[in-house]
Amino acid sequence: MLGVRLICVGKLGEKFWAQAVKEYEKRLGAYCKLEIIELPEQRLPQTPSEGEIAQALDREAALIESRIWPGAAVIAMCVEGKTMSSEQLADYFSRLTVSGTSKICLLIGGSCGLSERVKQRAALRLSMSPMTFPHHLARVMVLEQVYRALNIAAGGKYHK
Repeated sequence: MLGVRLICVGKLGEKFWAQAVKEYEKRLGAYCKLEIIELPEQRLPQTPSEGEIAQALDREAALIESRIWPGAAVIAMCVEGKTMSSEQLADYFSRLTVSGTSKICLLIGGSCGLSERVKQRAALRLSMSPMTFPHHLARVMVLEQVYRALNIAAGGKYHK
């Protein structure tokens, strides 16, 4: 079974976000073995300098890299990434599994995003939209799209 690890910087706040994540964890159980890793977001001053942001992203990158499965396809969620339809994402996942990839790591950064170092490790830089979304919503949206893509790849009707 496909292994999917969602590595997120930051914690979910409100209970309703956690409930939405739990719903998609349950749904995804039919298609993959999902693991969600929450990493601490580095604290920054109210108005951080570029250097302070870079240092924080570097520390977060080290934490992220320590949790990436060896041999996994890495997908970095970032605003400058490629946009895909749900069908295109389903095709991407299918091509990965046909080529022998059994593990996928999806990365969601904190409020300052992901370090360039982490993005360079990614096989795919993926964007949900040029708009900015809060971390909590982005996590739910990524899980929903992974569920939708795996359902499409399995010939399901969820996406219609």
